Amino acid sequence: MEQPTPQQITEALGKVIDPELKRPVTELDMVREVRVEKGHVAVTIALTVAGCPLRSSFESQVSEHLLPLPGVGSVSLEFDVMSPEERAALTTKLRGAVSGRSKGISVDASTRVLAIASGKGGVGKSTLSVNLAAAFDRLGQRTGILDADVYGHSIPHMLGVTQRPVVVDKMIVPPVRGDLKLMSIGFFLEENAPVMWRGPMLHRALEQFLSDVHWGELDTLVVDMPPGTGDVAISLGQLLPRAEALVVTTPQRAAQQVAVRAAQMARKTNMRLLGVVENMAYMTGTGEELFGSGGGQALSEEIEAPLLARIPFDPRLAALADEGEPIVLAEPDAEVSQAIIDLARTVAESKRERGVGIMKPLPLVSS
Repeated sequence: MEQPTPQQITEALGKVIDPELKRPVTELDMVREVRVEKGHVAVTIALTVAGCPLRSSFESQVSEHLLPLPGVGSVSLEFDVMSPEERAALTTKLRGAVSGRSKGISVDASTRVLAIASGKGGVGKSTLSVNLAAAFDRLGQRTGILDADVYGHSIPHMLGVTQRPVVVDKMIVPPVRGDLKLMSIGFFLEENAPVMWRGPMLHRALEQFLSDVHWGELDTLVVDMPPGTGDVAISLGQLLPRAEALVVTTPQRAAQQVAVRAAQMARKTNMRLLGVVENMAYMTGTGEELFGSGGGQALSEEIEAPLLARIPFDPRLAALADEGEPIVLAEPDAEVSQAIIDLARTVAESKRERGVGIMKPLPLVSS
């Protein structure tokens, strides 16, 4: 009876991708044992932690890639757990160019970090962040989203992600939705508990949180910043190297005036001001300006940064977010989805300049 060769089995298992680490199980040394007997192939994979929530992905992938091999009639998969030494070796392998803890987020120098900022809450910043990240994902970019809004973390709920991060040695592996990676400060807090951090304690916690997360190879990391210019926003600004800021406002003048402060903070923490986004600019379908007009353009002129997009107001955007479905994924042809996808495309096509902003610097303000 014809049997698959060891090389064929190895090549097939090389197509089995860890759903969170996004690397082949053979490359990650997760294949512990392979037995072939009378047309049956039994595979044992060592997981990083017991009770991996994505076991079903491994099962379907192993069957998909091994069953077509010549002589294979059935496949079975068993799981084991890596030893502490194996997890430490995996951490070293994955860290690569960003091995060792440094102050700030651990991403490759080629990753574009976009900080989504606002002067105050209630302007739709988090919902826009989620959908912008989903839009980058739709455009084929390797994308992550970091929910850094310590006092108002909501991104996991908006993405419908319930699994928690996996901790491998001292490295935190983000959960995923498809190819989109997610990390939230909320994963490390008691459910809906208030955050009682202040000053140096807050800064140290953020520093460790950012440096321990393993993002892997990303094209773009979207960071949902806390609103305003308090301790959290300032600490994050200092811990996000090479970040570019998108400042979100709504059309009314009151929102525009406080958004200026967010732009000033971005400049003071050495972020490059990429541009302004006017959210809830008009009612989708009718063009009616429900919340005033001109705020986005006025902010653009005051901080001397381009107005990159005017995003329409669509009640379905919030309704779908409550259900864990970004409208960009659920209804990509909707007017608001197209506006956000166009914004993502504009940002992706813009020139990335390291250390030099294309806008005139804002005057520094005393704190």
